[in-house]
Amino acid sequence: MFKLFKIAIRNLMRYKRRTLLTSSLIALGVMFVLVFVAASGSFKYIMIGQITDSMLGHLQVHKRGYVASIDSLPLTLNLSAKQEEKLEKTIKGIPGIEAFSPRIKFGGMFSNFIETTNIRINGVYPDKEIATVPLFPSRIKQGEKAIKKGEILIPELLANGLKVKVGDTVVVIATNKDGSVNGKQFVVGGIIESVTGPGGRDGYMYIEDAMEVLRMEEIEISEVAVRLKDFGKLNAVNDKMDRLLSKELNKQGKPVFDVRTWERLSPFYNVARMIDVMTFFIKIMLIAIVLISIMNVMIMAVFERIREIGTIAAIGTMPEKILSLFLIEGFSLGISGAAAGSILAIIVVFVMNVVKITFNFGRQAGLALSPSLKVNDMLFISAIVIIASVIAALQPALKASRMEPVEALRHV
Repeated sequence: MFKLFKIAIRNLMRYKRRTLLTSSLIALGVMFVLVFVAASGSFKYIMIGQITDSMLGHLQVHKRGYVASIDSLPLTLNLSAKQEEKLEKTIKGIPGIEAFSPRIKFGGMFSNFIETTNIRINGVYPDKEIATVPLFPSRIKQGEKAIKKGEILIPELLANGLKVKVGDTVVVIATNKDGSVNGKQFVVGGIIESVTGPGGRDGYMYIEDAMEVLRMEEIEISEVAVRLKDFGKLNAVNDKMDRLLSKELNKQGKPVFDVRTWERLSPFYNVARMIDVMTFFIKIMLIAIVLISIMNVMIMAVFERIREIGTIAAIGTMPEKILSLFLIEGFSLGISGAAAGSILAIIVVFVMNVVKITFNFGRQAGLALSPSLKVNDMLFISAIVIIASVIAALQPALKASRMEPVEALRHV
């Protein structure tokens, strides 16, 4: 086998320019695919981080049926104090969870005493909310980076539309689950921007203030957002929590709790999937480039060496060895191109990290790409290239191994 490798390498070196061009084309294809995978992966995880660390959390727990009616923020589908206590106990018993934040969500009317509009309120514990979604303070563009009792953070859209500024007194009016209406005055403690732009109607207040507006005698939670220590274990933690909470049944014998990852709560997941689909088609394009390049080179090699093939067949070389010889040539082209492409990709990714390519996402400016190459990706792409190279060389190799020595020697 070693001798066949030596002969294959020598044959490739006989046509240095063609071999170099083919290997360079493969190397460039591998490089571009790896750089694209690294850059798109970095972009995807930055976007996921912005969504999960600013508002959603890594996963959320609701009462079953709440998410289906989430647009109306139904207070009748809140978790009771007893259910919330059971949920917190379960969460604290799972080692992979870093923090969690109970929330009361409700819709209400917001008034500056002159104009009135609708608003969505999130009642939270500030310390728990920041621990669960650490980018939350960065969304507060005016006012202190905190939520205090008696104050409300209002969305930028409302602040601009109603000409409300920090320090103004406003009123929030809401209907509780019994149908009665209640209102409470607040001081605007800050103006908050949406994750994806100036839109959005979500305001924030202290959870005890939300209970007072809704006249809750005991706490009733709309959702609990959860942050994990290791985002890579999202599905494992989600499955474990779902399994533990599924034992809690309602009067109809159905599970009380509904555990969902961020993927099932945010439309951005579809964008993330689109990035994965684009990456897949880029890989398909690479395979096509490799197949065409290697097949072209090997067909030319067979055509130019017909008499040579006839000679080695005439002196007793078995067809299997002739087949192996050409397959090894294709394999060598593939492995050299993959190796060179991987090295180039490492260099390009290093330069990208030094240069720091930045972009804006919604109102978040100066987000920097931090592409990184995973060993698994490099091995996978290299394996695809090498396998494609061998497959491309197979047809010309079969043709060479089946040649009749007499006819091959007669060829001019």
